Amino acid sequence: TYCNSISVAEHVVMMILGLVRNYLPSHQWALKGGWNIADCVARSYDVEGMHVGTVAAGRIGLAVLRRLKPFDMHLHYTDRHRLPAEVEAELKLTWHATREELYQACDVVTLNCPLHPETEHMVNEETLKLFKRGAYLVNTARGKLCDRDAIVRALETGQLAGYAGDVWFPQPAPQDHPWRSMPHHGMTPHISGTSLSAQTRYAAGTREILECFFEGRPIRDEYLIVDGGKLAGVGAHSYSAGNATGGSEEAARFKKAG
Repeated sequence: TYCNSISVAEHVVMMILGLVRNYLPSHQWALKGGWNIADCVARSYDVEGMHVGTVAAGRIGLAVLRRLKPFDMHLHYTDRHRLPAEVEAELKLTWHATREELYQACDVVTLNCPLHPETEHMVNEETLKLFKRGAYLVNTARGKLCDRDAIVRALETGQLAGYAGDVWFPQPAPQDHPWRSMPHHGMTPHISGTSLSAQTRYAAGTREILECFFEGRPIRDEYLIVDGGKLAGVGAHSYSAGNATGGSEEAARFKKAG
C-alpha cells in the first residue's frame, strides 16, 4: 500500500481535472473528426476557486490535497485523526467533524478511505441528497464505498455532474455493469496504483520486507497493516477492528447470476 500512494493521488487529480474540464467528451469530438466547441465547453469549468474535499487524509488523501493546493482551490478534509495544526495551516485546510458536513460544503468530493463496515455504501441515496447539486465525485478507494445504483440515478438526475472511479464492485466488472454506460462518467479499470513507477516501488518494498523478516529486523510502520493478529502500523491508523463486509459473498452471487 505504501508503494502506490503517489500514483493513486496523481490519478485522483487527473480525474478531477478530467471531469470538471469535460475532457473525455471533448476528446471524443476530436477522435470523431468534429469541432463542436459549444457542446464541449457547455459542461467545462475551471477548478480554481472550487471547494474540494477528501474523505480521509492519510497518505493518499493528504497527497491529493498537496497536489491540489497550486490550483488555488479551497481544500477540505474529514478524518478520524485530525492532521497537525501546522499541516492545516500550510495547506489552508478546513476540517469537518463528519463526512456529511464535508459533502454539503464541497463542489468536488474524493474518497480516499478504506472499506470496512463503517464505510460500506457510505455514499448512498440519502447521503447523495446532502451533496451540492451538480457536484463531482471521485472514488479510487473501493467500489463498495458507493451504492452502485444510487450513483447511476444521481448522474441521470443531475444531482451529480460527474463520477470518476477506478474501483468497481464486483471486480472484474461484468460487461453490463451500469457504471460502464451511465452518463458523465470517467471510469478506469483499477489501474491508478499500477503505473510502471509504482511497480518499481512494489518490487523494492517487497524485497525490503522479506529482508527484514529473514534478518529479524522490524518492518517499517509504512508497510504494516496487521502484526501478531492485531492492527499495526498504518493499519491501526486507517482501519477499525471488527468483522469484514459481506463483499465476498455478494460478489459470488454476481458471478453465479452471470
